[in-house]
Amino acid sequence: MGRKTLLMGAAILALSVLAVAATKPNFSGTWKLDGQRSYGIPQNMSQILTITQKDDRIELETKIIQPNNERTVKDTYVLDGKEYDFTLTVPPNQPPATGKRTSMWLPGDRGIQVTDVTTAETPKGPVKTQTVRKWTISSGELVVDMYIDNPNGSFEAKRIFTKQ
Repeated sequence: MGRKTLLMGAAILALSVLAVAATKPNFSGTWKLDGQRSYGIPQNMSQILTITQKDDRIELETKIIQPNNERTVKDTYVLDGKEYDFTLTVPPNQPPATGKRTSMWLPGDRGIQVTDVTTAETPKGPVKTQTVRKWTISSGELVVDMYIDNPNGSFEAKRIFTKQ
């Protein structure tokens, strides 16, 4: 009898661990950029993200604050791994860009990956850019790793956000 109870307890514990491990992160909430711990961002820039997540859809509102400039950008990520057309919201005085976006859960549902391939029409011709964002939640913080590749080169940035 004691052995059966022990085995049953071990099985319940194993299933509980698997259930917790299989839980997808929920990014919903308001997040503020920690500019001191982030890198690859413009100086004197602050961001506030307001995220609403429902199943495999993320609605994102980014408030970008810089001296003499404040704007809000709205975006949507559909986390189904399919490619969608979208128009990139660009700062004033930059050419508009259109592109394709693919958003999906990372392996093990640890976070998400969003890949944008955009083309902007410039006086020198079309310029293609690929941006890959990896979102994860670590120690209660939202970490966004960004990798950007375009004709001018490649660079990476990391943005760390704290929940408000």
